[in-house]
Amino acid sequence: MEYFLTDVQKEIKKLAREIATDKILPVRAKLDETEEFPWEIIKHLGDAGLFGIFIPEEYGGTKAGCLELCLVVEELSRVCGAVALCYAATALGITPIVLFGNEVQKKKYLPDVATGKKLAAFAVTEENAGSDAGGIETTAMRVPGGYKLNGTKRFITNGGEAEIYVVIALTDKSKGPRGATAFILEKGMPGFTFGRKEKKMGIRASATRELVFEDCFVPAENVLAREGMGFIITMKLFDFTRPGIAAQALGIAQGAFEAALEHARTRIQFGHPIIAIQAVQHMLANMALEIEAARSLVYNTARTIDSGAKDTSLESAMAKVFASDVAMRVTTDAIQILGGVGYMRDYPVEKMMRDAKITQIYEGTNQVLRNVIASELRKRK
Repeated sequence: MEYFLTDVQKEIKKLAREIATDKILPVRAKLDETEEFPWEIIKHLGDAGLFGIFIPEEYGGTKAGCLELCLVVEELSRVCGAVALCYAATALGITPIVLFGNEVQKKKYLPDVATGKKLAAFAVTEENAGSDAGGIETTAMRVPGGYKLNGTKRFITNGGEAEIYVVIALTDKSKGPRGATAFILEKGMPGFTFGRKEKKMGIRASATRELVFEDCFVPAENVLAREGMGFIITMKLFDFTRPGIAAQALGIAQGAFEAALEHARTRIQFGHPIIAIQAVQHMLANMALEIEAARSLVYNTARTIDSGAKDTSLESAMAKVFASDVAMRVTTDAIQILGGVGYMRDYPVEKMMRDAKITQIYEGTNQVLRNVIASELRKRK
């Protein structure tokens, strides 16, 4: 379908697809099997300037927009959702500094991310704080010259690999979510260590680790915005980045659909390709319908964000929920169409199904986001 992309957007999409095909595809299965972080591919993405998409020009980037970010994530995810996540998680981690950082913070942290030299991560999730971001227990106590952080963050994407972290911690427990503050931390700070690397069902090439803080001193100048803004920063951030998760799901679904379509055209049963069977035709038709519907929703949401709209909670939640649900249905049906071979690791669709599942879970489970959607519908006229 024609989505009226600009020439620049088409070039970005083409570049991302070339990297996905030339650099990611040959090592996709190996990365999934070994769970190795794809540093070589990260370098290619950096050399191509794709990390600059979410960094303003004055700090070494190109600051294209949310739609351009979604185009890159979609194309990378079409081949490997895990590698795409390593890229997208850096956008998640650095965007709070782009949106809320002061000039000193931006000059210090953004240029190295723009070139891909350093990756970033965002840390809010804990043992008792997942979709309920207001349930965090990590604390930041005021001390001379700054704060001391204590606590543990869980399931942090790019954990241990990233150099820059935006961490949400409580500076005033009595205020609940209003007492949360965002801090910029750097890998190697005394008292900041990493726990175990998680063994995951999917997105295996992406690193997921615990962050551990034991009297970790953070200078006062590393507070993002001001004290008490942590929860607001988190919610605004997710409004901006949930379309990226939707784009990841969309790309995974597209890759699975293409594999299923090719198999249906070439697999001979009962004397003819199985695409001649009406039941298979209907499955493929439904897959194509849902993918295009998801793509329209994701692109439109990204364009709404790029237009400067102040409140995009509804649109972002809808895009993430719909696209991730589509990804699970499409990857499940792709395996069904491939039959026995689809269940084998020699074919990519079983990996795509494993990778798709997380898109229904992180940055707000789809069940919680349906509550967000309902709440926004009540508020809007």
